[in-house]
Amino acid sequence: MSWLHTWAGVLLGGLLLAIFWTGSLSVFDREIDRWMQPGTRLAPPPSAFSLDQLVVPHARQLAQDAPVWSISLPTPRVPTLQLDYQRPQQGAVRRHIDPRTGELLADQGSWGGTRFIFPFHFSLHLGWRSIGYWLVGAAGMGMLVLLTSGVVAHRKLIAEFFTFRPRKRLQRRLLDLHNLTGVLVLPFHVVITLSGLIIFYSIYFPGITQALYPQGRSQLQLEALGNYSRPASGLTAEIASLDSMLTRAKSVWESSGTPGQAYFVRVWHPGDRNAYVEIRRAHANEVTMNADRLTFDGTTGELLHQHSAAPVAGVQRFLTGLHFIQFDHWTLRWLYFIGGMSGCVLIGTGLLFWSGSRRARHERQGRIGARVVDAVSVTAGAGLIIATLVFFVTNRLLPAGCEWFGHSRAELEIWAFYLSWLLALAHAACYPAQAWRQQLQCAAVLAVTAVALNALTTAFVLPLSLFSGSAAVAGMDMMLLVLAGLCLLASRRIRRAQICAPLPPHPSRIEPPHA
Repeated sequence: MSWLHTWAGVLLGGLLLAIFWTGSLSVFDREIDRWMQPGTRLAPPPSAFSLDQLVVPHARQLAQDAPVWSISLPTPRVPTLQLDYQRPQQGAVRRHIDPRTGELLADQGSWGGTRFIFPFHFSLHLGWRSIGYWLVGAAGMGMLVLLTSGVVAHRKLIAEFFTFRPRKRLQRRLLDLHNLTGVLVLPFHVVITLSGLIIFYSIYFPGITQALYPQGRSQLQLEALGNYSRPASGLTAEIASLDSMLTRAKSVWESSGTPGQAYFVRVWHPGDRNAYVEIRRAHANEVTMNADRLTFDGTTGELLHQHSAAPVAGVQRFLTGLHFIQFDHWTLRWLYFIGGMSGCVLIGTGLLFWSGSRRARHERQGRIGARVVDAVSVTAGAGLIIATLVFFVTNRLLPAGCEWFGHSRAELEIWAFYLSWLLALAHAACYPAQAWRQQLQCAAVLAVTAVALNALTTAFVLPLSLFSGSAAVAGMDMMLLVLAGLCLLASRRIRRAQICAPLPPHPSRIEPPHA
């Protein structure tokens, strides 16, 4: 099993690092949104508001010809009403509305965490033939192989759990840290990887849905997910009161024994006689991301369809909720974040141990394997941190509404992310000996710069935001400063290890790879 563990890690390590890093950040994707979209840093939303008065007028003005209006209701983490729709030239558009005044907030010009970092985690933003989903699925299967083979290869799991020798040479420290993070968070890694694969079962195993639902995807959508549908009639009609539908939905759920509030409203064919309105039940107080939804006639308000997940689908929705952690539990949210970051440490130390144990031998033999893995490790580790921080810094530097060569402000932020990531790869390939140390130092500077720019471009200076109730902004600033400190500490340790490194050992005395 040792060879399987080694080569699966070498081949998939860089991709897994990117997935774990963006997945860890996605735990706080809405807090990242508040930091990157200053206009949405509002006070907590009121308990009662009217969609008919606050949202529908804006929707009619902005998205008159859009086939669908999607309305996300405010929460403590997202204090705005969100209106999403599609425009022919603009594509997907999201606008924010103040739930207290009904004011349409200025376009924030950023995809932030929910529309860039979170989708990157499971799709890599590669849409052609769903190739991004397949790559992430392959990495997930590889992670399960790594976890299983790692347990078999490391027979002394209990001893390795208590073994960490920080004063030993670098290779020994890397292996100890790799074993420690692998054993300590093993249950989390298994659950998070397995649930991630189960979420997208219909992509990876389409034959299952074809066998269970012979009438096609429409039958799957209606029976498994409750997605009622009917075509537009082409005849105009006024939309019924969304507020009345929300009130009716709450009473229906209470009478069925599943009390709860709505969190999402979607209007199909707005302004058409065949319009219908889908209302989904919130899942903030439960692990399961339930599929409970009601569908109303858009012109009469009559209840057309009621759906709750069947037992098998309910298991899948439970695992989905376990993976996405959309329920309100801040202790678990931080534990998920720590578990995700431990996955980054686990994968990164494994790659570094592999390349470090072979670097001298490969150089003598004229082989480039260790150097390639080194470059991939730096790029997927420090390079990805730099790209993320450049994403944040660009967000604070670009003026609102700016465009460049036909690219919107949000697109420019994404271009900055990918270009800086590409530069990190070029730097790692050209300067392998200094790559880790220099890129970590660069990341530290960028993290501090992001905090300073946030203070300069907004009124949210860290000490003030901390005590003024802006926990999301203050938390983001503090985590950036912690990241800067960790990067400087790691850079210093690497420099010290390089100065104190002994002469490379003879190939026959190199420890056999275990990571």
